[in-house]
Amino acid sequence: MFSSETDMWATPQDFFDKTSKEFDFELDVCAVEGNAKCDRYFTPEQDGLIQKWSGVCWMNPPYGREIGKWVKKASESVRDEPDTTIVCLLPARTDTKWFHEYIYGKTEIRLLKGRLKFGGSKNSAPFPSMVVIFRSSDNL
Repeated sequence: MFSSETDMWATPQDFFDKTSKEFDFELDVCAVEGNAKCDRYFTPEQDGLIQKWSGVCWMNPPYGREIGKWVKKASESVRDEPDTTIVCLLPARTDTKWFHEYIYGKTEIRLLKGRLKFGGSKNSAPFPSMVVIFRSSDNL
């Protein structure tokens, strides 16, 4: 799990801790049991895509074909829920439809220098990453 053979990439703990200091996360919207980053979280069985996202949320979704659904849900959640912030760790795929429809020109984008080591791996990811910040205040 958490290799190039799967679409799940476990958030590096040190990266999460640093990011959490800035945002103080309340909900991990896309977690697996034993790897949740917040006390409140949604597992695949709970299907975060059908849950209500509000407050300050962390999202590191599966990076496969379904990623666009997660990004869309983040965009819709900040539109529909006041005082909501969703911070997403995503592959920096600026050529995708989901990037242009929901992120570019609509959110804060932080491109990460270098490549992350996911899930305690000794090797860096084969792709660059970005942090995307959706805020309900951006939709006023």
